[in-house]
Amino acid sequence: MTEVIELNVGGVHYTTVLDTLLQEKSSQLHELFSNTDALVKDNKGRYFLDRDGVLFRYILDYLRDKQLSLPEGFREKQRLQREAEHFKLTGMLECLRNASDMRAPGCITIGYRGSFQFGKDGLADVKFRKLSRILVCGRVALCREIFGDTLNESRDPDHGGPDRYTSRFFLKHCFIEQAFDMLHERGFRMAGSCGSGTAGSVAEPKPGVDTEENRWNHYNEFVFVRE
Repeated sequence: MTEVIELNVGGVHYTTVLDTLLQEKSSQLHELFSNTDALVKDNKGRYFLDRDGVLFRYILDYLRDKQLSLPEGFREKQRLQREAEHFKLTGMLECLRNASDMRAPGCITIGYRGSFQFGKDGLADVKFRKLSRILVCGRVALCREIFGDTLNESRDPDHGGPDRYTSRFFLKHCFIEQAFDMLHERGFRMAGSCGSGTAGSVAEPKPGVDTEENRWNHYNEFVFVRE
């Protein structure tokens, strides 16, 4: 009967068997647990590994089944890849690469509202845009996959599963090119766009509001697809 191993990985506790940890002979785990004399133990006698304890569950799952099954909308692929690289799990790294190559198709719409600053009398021509908010519309799981921690979901309480759609997400920053880069890095391409502009109100602006900046307002939308 194989030996039962108690682990403390970054404060998260796991129970497994020695055979599981020795599955990949070229891995660091195989090296560590082939001779446990050099391993540190916590005050409960568990072998301690100073790594990400939450992500280690996926490493154990892979070692047990030789397959990688991640939840939909999983946001930590890059961090999980770093963990797999640390433990020298070449098979798991290959699974992660294949998972990236088999990304789900879908469509995301990016929109933003803004105003133009043209410069005041006597000053050099300014002509820059000011974005107030970048909106994100699409399937919830797909939006989370692409934008991760930069996605603000506060206006869209989660009343359903990740397969639902929403038009209420927005980004925590106002850099439209950053949003485009994140979409491009994950295999999306722009399929279409549209824009509109309107003259600002003739009414007196509120105190502290720049009249020139609010003279022209605009709204633009960009449709991105991944096949």
